[in-house]
Amino acid sequence: MVTKTIFRKIAKLHEELELKINEVYNEDDMLKVAERSLLLIDDSIRKLKSLVSAHPFENKGEEIHFFKKLKPKFISKFIYYSTVLDLESHKPNAGKNALKQYYETEQEKLKNFYTEQSDFYSYYRREATYLDHKIFVRNSYDLKMKLSLGFYNFDTSFTTSHDQLISKFLANERIDQYLKKQIDSLSENNGNQNSSGLVWSASKVGLIELVYALYHMRCFNGGNVELSEVIRFVEKSLGTNLGNFHKTIFEIRNRKQGPTKFLNIVSDNLAQHFQQTEGE
Repeated sequence: MVTKTIFRKIAKLHEELELKINEVYNEDDMLKVAERSLLLIDDSIRKLKSLVSAHPFENKGEEIHFFKKLKPKFISKFIYYSTVLDLESHKPNAGKNALKQYYETEQEKLKNFYTEQSDFYSYYRREATYLDHKIFVRNSYDLKMKLSLGFYNFDTSFTTSHDQLISKFLANERIDQYLKKQIDSLSENNGNQNSSGLVWSASKVGLIELVYALYHMRCFNGGNVELSEVIRFVEKSLGTNLGNFHKTIFEIRNRKQGPTKFLNIVSDNLAQHFQQTEGE
């Protein structure tokens, strides 16, 4: 029961962190976004560590769940923004071709990492569990397995042998997306204009409600993406500007007629359509 309470606190801590990071994306400079995000993440990880230190896990299953599923959500963000900060602060002050080559070289580094960690990456992708009792429980590592070279420098009260690798996998997925985006933006004939020809013609509040619902269902990249990134993609794809979506979400959450007004209309309309066309 105590651990379930801690897990709820951890979920709330992560949700608050994501909201704060999304607010940082109001900055146009990605260097500043990364710097400010890292400060927020560092504060959250310190709070996370305090929670875990003060409340021992009741069994190995709960400990495995924390180190395999919960902690990596925080650490992966730190790895991602640290990498973005490093990428953007060291990129060459050169033309498009040189920049494109720079980002492509970074993509190759990601591929090399996956090659080096191919065995454990396969374990991770298959959602296997048969080694969890060794690799996601503190002080239970197997020296016959491949361990991080810096493993003995980690805080053993807050680290298992492989939770850092899970964090790295999650971060690398986002880093790869970031690199692809930078490369695409440098390609010829690839401007910022809406190229689909589709425009959103219904309520913008309704669109934010829909996107926010899909975001919380982890419909985009398995949930491994910031809300602000999804919003920017939708804006570009549908030729619209959703403005201060944080304020809109707050208003949606607190409106008298309930937070799912648009979703209810969509659901009712679809059900009515199927009823009317039944048998056709």
